[in-house]
Amino acid sequence: MYELMVESKFAAAHQLRGYKGKCENLHGHNWRVTVAVTAERLDEIGLAIDFHDLKKALREILDQLEHTFLNDIFPFTQINPSSENLAKWIYDNMAKKVNDGNVEVASVTVWESDTASASYFD
Repeated sequence: MYELMVESKFAAAHQLRGYKGKCENLHGHNWRVTVAVTAERLDEIGLAIDFHDLKKALREILDQLEHTFLNDIFPFTQINPSSENLAKWIYDNMAKKVNDGNVEVASVTVWESDTASASYFD
């Protein structure tokens, strides 16, 4: 089994509904996102998936979040744009783009600071 990882960043604001504390107020983060994929086999030139394609898929997803108020973007109009919910949303969207029967998204980690992250894996 092979595992590949890519990382990207985006900047966005959010606020956590129902949270009793500072995060209930509007604030922003410079988010960092790491995506890991697994593959059972390599193609004829020895690649599981081209890093360029993996990075492009992640960038297309994160571009939807870049410099936005996350609470205005579905499904975060209904659920809190927490690191946990962002990780699952990115995971689900990445899976639609890259899962092909060999390559599968293994996990997504969303960092809201240098010392705090949440991961989602199925």
